[in-house]
Amino acid sequence: MSDDHGRDAALAEAVRLREQGQAEQARERLVELAERYPEDDEIAYQTACVHDSLGLEAEAVPFYKRALSGPGLSREDRHGAFLGLGSTYRVLGRYDSAVETLRRGLAEFPEGPALQAFLSMALYNSGESHEAVRLLLRTLTATSGDRRVQDYRRAIEYYADDLDAVWQADEKPDGRED
Repeated sequence: MSDDHGRDAALAEAVRLREQGQAEQARERLVELAERYPEDDEIAYQTACVHDSLGLEAEAVPFYKRALSGPGLSREDRHGAFLGLGSTYRVLGRYDSAVETLRRGLAEFPEGPALQAFLSMALYNSGESHEAVRLLLRTLTATSGDRRVQDYRRAIEYYADDLDAVWQADEKPDGRED
């Protein structure tokens, strides 16, 4: 049995344990795998996830950082690592790091509404409420299937860029009267 096969089987078993609610056992196995394969981005990512799921956010950070430092993650897992690290930084009160991480994630995944939502929260926590609301409103109009949101999309997007705007009825950008 090759080392790669052993690695793959051990990783699959640890992920299965986590998905079945046995996170503590999964954590033990993933930490061992991370020590055995310190350059493995996928193992680092799964190890970060299990720490996060157990509420061990501070312990998750170095694993997320390791996972993002190399080219070994799938596109889906890379997106998840940016989201996980950014949201973890926010939970830990490291708002500047959260904003920076989530912006890096959005540079790679510009249409990532979950990244945009977590960036909005981090911006709010950083005192950038206007930018947070603007981003949330833009995300809402881009992702909502609600007919009324789409009916008012132009107006919502217009006001998202100028939240303090006040208009007379005949000056409204969508031509509607409220």
